Amino acid sequence: MGASNKNAQDNIQPKGNKKPLQVLHISKKDSQKIDNEQNNSQEDIKKENIAIKPQIIKDNSVKEIEDSNEKTKDLDISQQDLNRPLNFSEQNTDFQLERTVDEFDFDESAFLEALNANEPIGATGETISGKVIAIESDGLYVDIGGKAPGYMPKKECGLGVITNFKEKFSIGLEMEVLVIKEQNADGMVTVSARALILRQSWEKVSSSAKNGELINVLINGFNRGGLTCDVDGLRGFIPRSQLEDGQNYQSFVGKNLKVAFLEVNPESRKLVLSEKKASLVSKLTSLELGQLIEGEVLAVKPYGFFIDLGGASGLLHQSSLTNGSIRSLREVFREGEIIKALISEIDLEKGRIGLNTALLENSAGELIIDKQKVMQEATERALKTKALFDKKEQDK
Repeated sequence: MGASNKNAQDNIQPKGNKKPLQVLHISKKDSQKIDNEQNNSQEDIKKENIAIKPQIIKDNSVKEIEDSNEKTKDLDISQQDLNRPLNFSEQNTDFQLERTVDEFDFDESAFLEALNANEPIGATGETISGKVIAIESDGLYVDIGGKAPGYMPKKECGLGVITNFKEKFSIGLEMEVLVIKEQNADGMVTVSARALILRQSWEKVSSSAKNGELINVLINGFNRGGLTCDVDGLRGFIPRSQLEDGQNYQSFVGKNLKVAFLEVNPESRKLVLSEKKASLVSKLTSLELGQLIEGEVLAVKPYGFFIDLGGASGLLHQSSLTNGSIRSLREVFREGEIIKALISEIDLEKGRIGLNTALLENSAGELIIDKQKVMQEATERALKTKALFDKKEQDK
């Protein structure tokens, strides 16, 4: 009991064969080596686990289901390819679409016949022959060969007021009409006999005016400016200044006058006549090309001379005066002087007479040098030029 605790501890012996704990001293270098070895061992374990991944064993039923799914997937892809539009630019092979007429069973003659059958008949301004097929109180219907008949209002059936309408027009009556309005939604056009008559009248008076014809008209009225008359259904007007006696012009109503056409304009519907021009044209018709005339110089203009031909006047233009050169027209002729000249132009429509003295010269400028000799020998010299005018008349 007298021994100390320290000595007692020293005297305690471990039981069995257990060894006392030992302290290991590990350096830094050794620690790194150990860490590397641990990492390498972990990587090897991972690779080993991947390498020895267990294989899944499929039975026959699972394989059949997967094969069926693959086939369904292929069908879906094929269906998408069918639905997708063709893009020939993606293909490298040459592919051309070729169509022939036989593939469509196309008959060109039948196609053209169908077009003609459905082509609208009756353009505005067109003249068509037709037949009356129905008569109403306000107009009539004319078969013009279209899918629908043409309609003619009563006011378009003729000139003036038609009193015996149903007696004048009968079923089956053939007539020519003018289309004044194109077809409506029902395919029907509006036609007119009156418009056709007026068109033909304008064509007639235009031709008469061009030929310088004279006509007799009945005066049916007057106004402040002149007289009115009827010319083939057209309203004609005679200004007071174009009358031989314009003082008491009202007294001409109900009388006939011989007149010439002064202005004919179908677009503005203007028809002007003249009694004075009719007198002039009557004198012009008695003249001939190449004829030698004698007259008085009425006026000297910058472009030539006006010569009195006894109720009519002719123009001696400076270009037809002489073949020589002149400084002034007055050095050749003066106002009031009596001269001789050849008729080189007759325009009945305009009422104009053209004269020529250059053709009477034997040499260029002879009229300026010896005017008296040219005038004295004018008759003989005119005979030599007559053949030229005869040839000109034949060439027309």
